[in-house]
Formats: sequence, C-alpha cells, structure tokens
Amino acid sequence: MTETTTTSAGQSGDRRVPDVAWRNEGLIFERSRPGRVGVTLSDPGVPEQPLDDLLPADLVRDEIDGMPEVSEVDVMRHYTRISRKNYALDLGLYPLGSCTMKYNPRINEDMARLPGLAGAHPSQPASTVQGNLALLWALERSLVELTGLSRVSLHPAAGAHGEFAGILMTRAAIDARGEGRRYVLIPDSAHGTNPASAHFAGFEVKELLSNERGTLDLEDLDRQMTDEVAALMLTVPNTLGVFENQIREIAQIVHGKGGYIYCDGANFNAFVGKARPGDMGVDVLHMNLHKTFTTPHGGGGPGAGPVGVSERLVPFLPTPLVERNETGFYLDHDRPQSIGRIRSFHGQFGVLVRALSYIMAMGGEGLARVAEYAVLNANYLRKALEPYYHLPYDAPSMHEVVFDDKTQHDFGVSTMDIAKRLMDYGFHPPTVYFPLIVSGALMIEPTETAAKEELDCFIEAMVAIAREAEEDPELVKGAPYTMPVSRCDEAQAARKPVLRWYPEEGAGGED
Repeated sequence: MTETTTTSAGQSGDRRVPDVAWRNEGLIFERSRPGRVGVTLSDPGVPEQPLDDLLPADLVRDEIDGMPEVSEVDVMRHYTRISRKNYALDLGLYPLGSCTMKYNPRINEDMARLPGLAGAHPSQPASTVQGNLALLWALERSLVELTGLSRVSLHPAAGAHGEFAGILMTRAAIDARGEGRRYVLIPDSAHGTNPASAHFAGFEVKELLSNERGTLDLEDLDRQMTDEVAALMLTVPNTLGVFENQIREIAQIVHGKGGYIYCDGANFNAFVGKARPGDMGVDVLHMNLHKTFTTPHGGGGPGAGPVGVSERLVPFLPTPLVERNETGFYLDHDRPQSIGRIRSFHGQFGVLVRALSYIMAMGGEGLARVAEYAVLNANYLRKALEPYYHLPYDAPSMHEVVFDDKTQHDFGVSTMDIAKRLMDYGFHPPTVYFPLIVSGALMIEPTETAAKEELDCFIEAMVAIAREAEEDPELVKGAPYTMPVSRCDEAQAARKPVLRWYPEEGAGGED
C-alpha cells in the first residue's frame, strides 16, 4: 500500500495518510467486468417470444451499448460509498444563504405516504377524492392566513415557476386594463430569476440601485415609477438579509402610479407568522415550500412554489381552483380571465401534503417561533464573526448575514479559499459571491433548526480560518485537504461537463 503526504484538517502540519483512504470512487462503468451479473434468472419454463411480437417496433428499445456488467455487491457498495461522500442536512449545518436549508421533519414523509394520499390518482372524479381536495383547500386557507392575501394557487412546481406565474397574472391584469406598460423595476440585490421571469412575460427590466443601508432608494423609485411601469419586483427581506423597512411607503409610490408590487417570498422564513405581506401592500407573492415549510429541497424536484395574490388579481389565477359548495369540494375550471393551466393536474400533490403537515404540526405560535429563532441564530453568528470578517452593510440582519473577504483579501485569501477550507472542518460552505452587489460575498443562513452548540462549532471553524488566513495564507489557499477531490477547474466543468461515459474511448465532453 502506497502512502501520500497531505495536510490534516484543522492544523498546519503534515501526516501520512494511506492512499486508499483518499481514492476517488470513479464510475460504475469502471467496475464493469465481462460476464459479471447482478442476478441470475431461472428458466421460465415457457417458450421465449420476441418482444417485437408483443409491442410495436417503435416502442421497443434497442440494446444499450456499454452498460456496466457488475454484481449486486458491486452496485450496493459503489453507491453506498458515493452516498457517504455527500453532505446532507441529516449530517449537519447547511448554511447556504438565500436557500434556507432547514431540517425536514420525518413526520411530513409519513403523512405523504398515507395510502389515501399517496395512492390517489389525479384523474379520479372529485367525488372520490374529497379528502384530497379538502387537504388542498386547507393548505390554501393556511397560506392565505399567513400571507394576508386573498387567494393562493398551488399549481406552480417551484419558486421560479410561481414567480413567473405571478408576473403572468400581472401582465394579464395590465392587458385587461388596456394599458401598454412595458417595464418592470427590479432592485440590484434581487434574485436572478426576477429579471428572467419579467423578460419571459414580455416586459423590459429597469434596475433600481440600493442605498447605503442595502435597501431600496425611495427617491430613485419615485423617479423611475412612471405610467410605463407595470410592477416592482421586491425581495423581502432582500438578499442582504435586510428588511425593507419602508415597505409601506414603497407600496404607496407604486400603487399611486398604477403599478403592482410583486414580492419574492424566498425569504418568507424570516417573518412567517410575525408579519403578513398582504398587510404591507403586496399584490403578488410566491412561496418556496421547501424553504419555509420543510418540503424536499433540491435534486431537480419535486418542488412547489404556490403564488398568492391580492383581491384585484384573483380573476387571473391559474385554473383550476379548489372551491367548495353545499355538496363538497370541486375543481373550478370556469374562470374566463385566468392565465390558464400552468401545471399538469393540481401541482405536486405529495409536496403539498408535506407542507400542510408541517403547518398543522407547528401551529400559528410555532411558525412565529420559526421566524424568531431564524433571526436569532443569524444575528448570533453575525455578532460572533464581525471581529473577523468584514460586514459591508451594517443594517440589522434578519434570517441571514452577508460578509465579504475584504479583511482576508489583504493576505491573498479569497472567498473561494475560505469556502474550500471550511470543508476541512466538516461544514458545507455558505453561499459565495452572491448577492452580486457585494464583492467576495459570504452569505450565511443558519435557519432556526440549528442548535447553539452547532452554531458555536461553525463559529469556531470560521474564526480558525480567519486566523489561518493571517498566519498561514498558503494553507487556506491550498484547501481542501480532506476531500476526495481538491480544487477543480470549475469554469471548465461548467462549460464542458462530462455527461456520458464512453467505455472504449474514455470520458466524453471534449467536443
């Protein structure tokens, strides 16, 4: 067994580590051996019949060239080893700012797997799924109460989808008024999906600059809010973790000139149960159920991004809506001003079940404590790390805090170096280089589910890295040392990803 010299995590010294402990697992194709199988089937005892005789030829798939030949043990150990290389919420703090990576209670999973919920088919007649429709009705009523808005569509499949639906409704309302408003105003601290949604809905975007506090400049808003502007897209709290403390004045300016206020609800976790966007003058709000209401997050879905609206936008909600009359619940498709169907059936039902499970388990007081603890944890981290990392905006923080690498940059250490070194201490890095208005941003959101002991460990690691950056910057710049792979060419990986394996020629992706 050969050995390599590496640097151990948490100290600036060398230790000898068996090479096998740091090997890269590789691909399942590399474990393939001719003739090796995972399972052997016994003789069925009936004559073999070609598949072409049973199915149309265009439905029969050709043999797949290059499929790996591996045993069951090979498969099990390969994927188990890969899974142990992943970082997950089940392992520890996941401080990605703006993503709100909070723990998902397992009771939600149990509820979503109840036979009457998991086994129902969306094409069943309404009379046979009254319990399911009642669940959707209850979830909408809960979100209406929490947001202060008039109605909520549960259709959108993700936050950005809900955002797009909200802007489409805004567009429909403007068109119904016979107005040719062309522009949407978006602050420079907004999520990147905001301008994308506005453009997809046929609007042009004008940027609003943040003031020294990190919030919207009212004079700039008043100057740019003309009769050609359809809406203002505002994130509350914004991506700096700062609440727009002049939200009522903002609403007066926008509404006074005939526009709508769209609120990006990605950060609703910061004030859920404490304040309601509808009471602030918001007309449209999307909610990321995976961020605020503990449904699955990431992995390409499933997701859910319900969108709520004020009374004047209710006619334009997607169809169908769950309604109730004297005979029970039904789906209402007869909505002539609706923007139409935006999702198959009624959204991601299993995810919606999980959200209602969480809301019912927490109750109103519990949800309010979520916001209180989320803000408390973020400010606890902020006060502990302020002596070591530069804080570009000193306005009160809500659920997250944004530092930058200005202090460490003097020693040649960047935000990326800090993030990579943090992995050696056993933590997933926070969001980096966002928001874009902060150079070298470190965006940290602990969420309410992090205990004080875990926060203290994270603080200890961040302080240790700050000291290492000053005393031994080359150590930090060479991190990570404990990962299977150290520094990758991330730009090259994004531009030329290896998406397919060619067993005879090696990895593809060169073209």
